[in-house]
Amino acid sequence: MSETTARVSAAASVTSVAGGPSAMGGSSVSRGTSVAESATARGRRARIALRGLQIVLALFFGIASALPKLVGHSSATEIFDQMGWSSTRMYTVGALELAGAIALLVPVLQSVAAMALSGLMVGAFYFQMTAFDGENAATPLILIVPLALIAWARRGHNTELLRLVRKGG
Repeated sequence: MSETTARVSAAASVTSVAGGPSAMGGSSVSRGTSVAESATARGRRARIALRGLQIVLALFFGIASALPKLVGHSSATEIFDQMGWSSTRMYTVGALELAGAIALLVPVLQSVAAMALSGLMVGAFYFQMTAFDGENAATPLILIVPLALIAWARRGHNTELLRLVRKGG
């Protein structure tokens, strides 16, 4: 970071803290405000990208992963038969994936849903390694990375969720 950028950033901080035009919602011609606005725009783009990632993962878990299990598609039943699991467990895993997919789209549940789906992916990795000799074992590991990002980025919602649970709804 250059010395000029540091001075401009410091000026933006002082202007905002001192209640300058940018802090009161007015416009300002100072360079400090443009730096602050670019940081806000960058944050907005990051939030949009994260939301897009959540939608893509929700669609994946809901449609590509949960739906075949819930409708008893032959591809899903064969996999669970190879693992020695009953159809009841297949439906349970499908229901958990669908619940996680929906919860990824609910703001107060996003972080918890990402952690829960990560737990399911750890289990999927274990079974890929043990029952299927590592075939497709990278898939659950790859999915854990964006889920961990969502869980971390949306961790602020956990406090709100805890407050709602303690309050009883």
